[in-house]
Formats: sequence, C-alpha cells, structure tokens
Amino acid sequence: MEASYVTAWRTGRLKAAVRAAYRRLAACDLCPRRCGVNRLRGERGVCRTGLHAKVASAGPHFGEERPLVGHGGSGTVFFAECNLRCRFCQNWDISQQGEGSETPVHRLARIFLWIQGRGCHNLNLVTPSHVVPQILAALGLAAARGLRIPVVYNTGAYDAKATLELLDGVVDVYMPDLKWTDPEVGARLADAPDYWEVAREAVAEMHRQVGDLEIDDRGLAVRGLLVRHLVLPGGLAGTREVMAFLAERISPRTYVNVMGQYRPVGEAHALPPLDRRVSRAEVAEAVRIARAAGITHLDR
Repeated sequence: MEASYVTAWRTGRLKAAVRAAYRRLAACDLCPRRCGVNRLRGERGVCRTGLHAKVASAGPHFGEERPLVGHGGSGTVFFAECNLRCRFCQNWDISQQGEGSETPVHRLARIFLWIQGRGCHNLNLVTPSHVVPQILAALGLAAARGLRIPVVYNTGAYDAKATLELLDGVVDVYMPDLKWTDPEVGARLADAPDYWEVAREAVAEMHRQVGDLEIDDRGLAVRGLLVRHLVLPGGLAGTREVMAFLAERISPRTYVNVMGQYRPVGEAHALPPLDRRVSRAEVAEAVRIARAAGITHLDR
C-alpha cells in the first residue's frame, strides 16, 4: 500500500495543501486557540512557534504501540512547544520548556529521510498540531527524494477540524491521546474548557479520513485510527465518557491503548490528585470500563 502523502504528492494535492496551510499562518487559526498572530513574520501565540518548526529530537523509538514498533522501531520526530500545554505533560521539557532547535523545512525533510534510512517502519510526528504547514511542505520535499514510509500523526487531539481537512489524503495513521471530558478539568489543567468538544469533532474527522486501524501481515499499522487514553489519578480522564464515545460514535473496533504510565511532572505536584502516580487498580478499572463499553481492540 502506497503511503497517502506519496499519492497526494504525485497528483499535486499535497502542493495545494501546503499553499492553503501557509496562508493560515498569516493570522494563525491552525488550532482551536485561534491566536491570530502573523507567524510568517515570526510572531508567536500560545504555541510559542513562529515560521519554523522546532524539533526536540528524532530517531527510532521502541516504546510505542506494537503495531508501530515492529523490529525497526517507530521513527519519532518530537516537535517542541505545544498548542494544548497540559500542566502535567509527561514531556514537560519539550512541550513547556521549548527544548529543541528551529528547523527550516528543507532540514525537516532531511530528518524525515534519515528516519526512513534508519529502517523505521513509520514517520511518527509527535505534537504536530501547531506545525502542520511545515510538515506538509517537508513531506513534499522528502517524497520527491524517495520518502515512502507511512506517516503517523501523534496528537493531543486539540486539533481544529479545518486543519485536519488539510491532512485528508496525507496522513496514514492518526494517533490522538484523548485526555479528559470535563470542561472544568480542561480549564484547570490546560486553560482549555472546550477540549472535549474539540477532541470529539477531531477524532470523528480523523476516523472519517482513515477508518479503523489496518494492520498488515507483518503486524504493522499501515492506515487507520489508533487512540491513546492516559489514565489520570482520581478519575480525571473521564474514561467512561471517552470509551462510550469511541464505541458508540466512532467504532467499537477502534484500536485503543489504555496507558497506565502517568507520573507527576511539571506543575502536577500543585494540582492534587495529579500529585501522585496512578494506581494499578485505577488502570485495571479503566480497562474494565473500555471492555464494558464494547471496545474490542485493546492494547495496554
């Protein structure tokens, strides 16, 4: 199966998407924050990112989900800064402290090709929501030079539908992390009371584009939706509502990874109950809820 962006590059649709995406940077509305700053001139909004994407690290990663890792690893590219800015972010140094280097598009394309050259099974773009134009442009340059591995869009799900539409026919695997459902929790943890409303619309659009997760005869994901859900202490993640939404509104065959690795970092120590690790019992209860909701493809 040919990677989606390769087809888009061959037909010229990718080039059109790049133009449309960069136009939106002039008064940036790429994400639900809608800051309106002119990033083409280096102005910065909530994501603190101007014209160029900032890359924190890149390379094979073997701690991702099984359908992404295989024997060669998932080729992660961690983008610094973030449009959601969770106060408990598990990658605090990258998303909040901005660890990384500004990376022009031509250099980003070289990183993508280097990932492929390392034998990784996919290109895993971590925290990409605020740098969609730069990613699209780099994919075009890299496709012209032989990039062919599937693209994984690894996001916190705070994505504007209009921006996701620019990625239709470009992204192969969407991997949103559904974080919480309660507006009050969203306001407290990320100044995003609209998170669940936005995330539901985003995940529905992702599924419309790529459908349920497809795995080839090597056990590797080639296309589809893979959902993450990080269990938070004290039930803050709204697991029951998340799983009901996925089973009833998206698909009971949605591939879901219930994650139990939460640890208190960043500002979490001042935000009880986030000041403690999640318990085994809380993780087991989240898995039980997912199964009871009718989710048939669970990975943890």
